Amino acid sequence: MSPDLQTRLAAAAEILRAGGVIAYPTETFYALGALADRPDALARLATAKGRAEGKPLPLIAADVAQAVAVASLDDPVARRLAERFWPGPLTLVLPAVAPLDPVLCGPGPSVGIRVPAHDLARALARAAGGPLVSTSANWSGEPPVTTASRISQGVLARIDGVLDGGPTPGGLPSTVVEVVRGELRLIRQGVVPWQDVLRVAWR
Repeated sequence: MSPDLQTRLAAAAEILRAGGVIAYPTETFYALGALADRPDALARLATAKGRAEGKPLPLIAADVAQAVAVASLDDPVARRLAERFWPGPLTLVLPAVAPLDPVLCGPGPSVGIRVPAHDLARALARAAGGPLVSTSANWSGEPPVTTASRISQGVLARIDGVLDGGPTPGGLPSTVVEVVRGELRLIRQGVVPWQDVLRVAWR
């Protein structure tokens, strides 16, 4: 990582720790982020996104240790999936281990989380000190973006900064799978094929 990028990463992490909202790159698209334990920032992020009430916001973590601070990997199936697909574009919807803001859990006790296959995104979560929201950096209903320059002015006006890490690959978003007592439910098909998930889960 270049000295310039390290400086910008540190500045972005400081904004997050202060309760701010930023945009940052992931292994698929640019995302909007705020720390999971900052209720005011989460509310602002949902407003910036135009997120419908009751539609939970997913998280990313720097590593498994950071992930299990908010989500349980006690289920053997969940552990196998995390071991195989993290870091990577598989979001697991898992039981929350502590009370979380309703914008993260919706009406239920679960939270979506992944460890992304993007060095800068993981470094940002590590520098900020906790899991971050990771929802695409676009107004709900509009296409996700692969460069910082394509984030709309309407979104930019509602956030506190952008960590520009260059273009992202785009393509499909992360696959989202719920794991409840060893049972799987496909919530969104994305980069990771469902058949690959099943193959690992039931090996």
